[in-house]
Amino acid sequence: MPASPPDPVLTVQGLHITVDHGRTEAVRDVSFTVRAGQAVGLVGESGSGKTLTCRSVLGALPPGCAVSAGTATLAGGDPDAGAADATELTALDRRGWERLRGVRLGAVFQDPASYLNPSLTVGRQLAEPLRVRQGLSRADAHRRAVELFTAVGLHQPEQVYHRYPHELSGGMLQRVLIAVAVAGDPELLVADEATTALDTVVQAEVLDLLGRLRAERGLALLLVSHDLAVVAEVCDRIVVLYAGEVVEDGPTDEVLAAPAHPYTEALLRVASIGDWSRRELAVIPGRPPEAGRTPAGCRFADRCAHALPDCGRQQIELRPVGDARSSRCLRAGELHLTGTALQEVNA
Repeated sequence: MPASPPDPVLTVQGLHITVDHGRTEAVRDVSFTVRAGQAVGLVGESGSGKTLTCRSVLGALPPGCAVSAGTATLAGGDPDAGAADATELTALDRRGWERLRGVRLGAVFQDPASYLNPSLTVGRQLAEPLRVRQGLSRADAHRRAVELFTAVGLHQPEQVYHRYPHELSGGMLQRVLIAVAVAGDPELLVADEATTALDTVVQAEVLDLLGRLRAERGLALLLVSHDLAVVAEVCDRIVVLYAGEVVEDGPTDEVLAAPAHPYTEALLRVASIGDWSRRELAVIPGRPPEAGRTPAGCRFADRCAHALPDCGRQQIELRPVGDARSSRCLRAGELHLTGTALQEVNA
């Protein structure tokens, strides 16, 4: 018998997010699951709803933005009470988020320097939460911080402990932020464009680190990125968003090899993963619909080479496409779209 899949850590169901103080819906009916030890990638163009979705999971939506419908559920219960029931993230108040962040939820963002206090050493910024959250003594917190710096691959961790953020490189700062994020042994780590500002060598090292943390700790990873090559390397599943909706989701290798939605195919063509000899950049014709002015039918229809008249007339829901896959396309079962093989991605 095949092994049963790991238990879900995060379940997002029917999530709707409004912006501009409720006047505009920016995310509509987004659903996905992240399991223990699994990495799920959210991909799409700028403005597709990736960051809003992940920030709703962290309780960190910008002012004027709010979850208007749907749920985001973290398996397990209150870490202080030891309850076995799930935690509904969208219902948490400020105190509930304070108990959860840094304990069961960790986060890593694009610009680590902006999340670290420039007037404190990085060691102190890691040790203080350990003392507050875990009740460690000053000496034990110092020792644990050095252990965490070692675990994330920082050389000479004792010296790094006493450095200020401006004395460290971008790659070292990102490792520091990862150490802070996993210090409480969280069940879920949210990484929002965490490797975007890094050079390719450091980026590869950070991705290897995230993979190792998943394997060693059973960490669930929600990765937000516009870089399909990064998602292809790290993620088990891909969730493709366009204009605030999920248009396709499924196992990474299947989606990249044979996309089931024209937008996914267009993203792969633009990215041209594995084709480094190309001299001209491909583009997706047209532009996404403006927020709040969504068409009656498929939101990608005006840019789609495969669209039929019916595509623009009716709202299209996600529908199954084979096993463990879905697509928001009327023609998903009849189109033969071209993708990018994983062996090319990882070449």
